[in-house]
Amino acid sequence: MFMIVIAGPRQIGKSTLVRTALEEYPSTFVATDQPAATSIDPFNDPGLATSPEPAAKPTGKWIVEQWTRARARAGQLAPGQHHVLAIDEIQKIPRWSEIVKGLWDEDRANALPMHVVLLGSSPWLMQKGLSESLAGRYETIHMSHWTYAEMQEAFDLSLDEYIYFGGYPGSAPLMHNENRWKQYVHGSLIMPSINNDILQMTRVDKPALLKNLFELGCGGYSGQIISLTKLIGQLQDAGNTVTLSHYLELLSQAGLLTGLQKYAGQEHRKRASSPKFNAHNTALISAQGTYTFEQARNDRSYWGRLVESAVGSHLLNNKPSTTGLYYWRNGAHEVDYVLSIGDTILAIEVKSGEEYRSPKGLQVFTNTFPNVRPLIIGNGGIPLSDFLLHPIETLLS
Repeated sequence: MFMIVIAGPRQIGKSTLVRTALEEYPSTFVATDQPAATSIDPFNDPGLATSPEPAAKPTGKWIVEQWTRARARAGQLAPGQHHVLAIDEIQKIPRWSEIVKGLWDEDRANALPMHVVLLGSSPWLMQKGLSESLAGRYETIHMSHWTYAEMQEAFDLSLDEYIYFGGYPGSAPLMHNENRWKQYVHGSLIMPSINNDILQMTRVDKPALLKNLFELGCGGYSGQIISLTKLIGQLQDAGNTVTLSHYLELLSQAGLLTGLQKYAGQEHRKRASSPKFNAHNTALISAQGTYTFEQARNDRSYWGRLVESAVGSHLLNNKPSTTGLYYWRNGAHEVDYVLSIGDTILAIEVKSGEEYRSPKGLQVFTNTFPNVRPLIIGNGGIPLSDFLLHPIETLLS
């Protein structure tokens, strides 16, 4: 038996999914940001004599108390039944992985009929704790931003609506009022992801720089290649390129913004290249922009960048874990995205305009590297809707 770890960005339905799944089983669902009140009767619930006040910051003791209560419930079950303990936002508690390790090992030694599910919205911190203390004791389920297929089925989004409004399910009911939608994405999604999942959980010496990097990367440069050295001149409270690279990695782990590296034969050349910024969700771009939905669609240049970012976010969020994602550029020749798995290389060009032109970048790339399969998404190739509706694995088969 293993613990189940569910990790992914904020507001993509992790908690809702687990709560719904646990409705059919004896279970306990607790969240670190919503500790239980102190209405505990120690005579009827001997596993818990105390509990933190509402809004109190949870501690390791809180984990032990919740675990002890779940143990008591598991012990009351009929033979063959199991109790499930689910803890949400586990990464907020200091040294959580060490505490969980001790409790889990004790349960296994006593053959306690209890399963454990851990949820977290900071994948980097989750992985750090898991690798340090819980190796060999868990299986991970990675959840990501909703795809076009999911948003279409749940909210009947059109292709253009998905490209602009993105894949946050909680924001979908607000699309009819774009001002409210932008305020929600900024206040309930962007700022908590930065302030709670990054700044409160990781040492960041220049928080204003990290926020500014996110705003520029998503707002002005998603889908574009830019040197970090040149970017420093546009950032307030700028640091050096090493600091920017580190902050960009934190933003990527939070499911916000990634800097893709250039595809090259040697690994050191990939690391030394200028990154291509790509938002993980086009809502992060639109919410910070000045364009309305209609204005964005009417500006062909802006809409083209948004379409390319939508393709990039689909690749980022849904590619197999063993697949590398890059871009490529050599002088005036460029390939929008490069998928690499083993000896197979997939070169992807995004065409959002009405007029088809044979992309020279693909020709140069296929002449430079062996085992390349060129792919055009949009006019002259796979329709954009077909690409966004199907798993990435179908492209690699």
